[in-house]
Amino acid sequence: MKLVTLQDAPLGRLLVVAGHLVGQRWNRYLAEDHGLTQAGMVTLMTLARHGELPHRQVAERCFVRPATLTGIVDTLARDGLVERQRDDSDRRSVRLAITPAGRERVAALSALMHSGRPLTSVDADPAKAQVIREFLLEVIANADDPQMTAHTTGSGDPAC
Repeated sequence: MKLVTLQDAPLGRLLVVAGHLVGQRWNRYLAEDHGLTQAGMVTLMTLARHGELPHRQVAERCFVRPATLTGIVDTLARDGLVERQRDDSDRRSVRLAITPAGRERVAALSALMHSGRPLTSVDADPAKAQVIREFLLEVIANADDPQMTAHTTGSGDPAC
């Protein structure tokens, strides 16, 4: 078996490795600098965008099960970022609301995400960044296409 370097790796493999490494770095940053997990960040951003919502609706918007959201909200509430409120019309229903501290956290993360700061010297070039953006958007749009997970390329080599 011939060992290959990343320089020789197929584009799909590079995309997987890059996504994994960037995800790890982002999760480490969220934890160390903001005391959040990815799920906690998504929950805060959902509440910041949509306002006070029933627990079940937040879970749906965050693409998690209500039981999973309970643990996420436990942590956010412990840290003073989210409040649970009983619905006056249905005491069984719990509504979630972001606190001022939660809004501050979202504002800081939003500023970073929308700063336009390049990740590399390559995407610092607007023309190259546009090509990368188009590529990634097409990969995402075609994620359900069976061709993306075909076992071989036209040459018979593994796709990833």
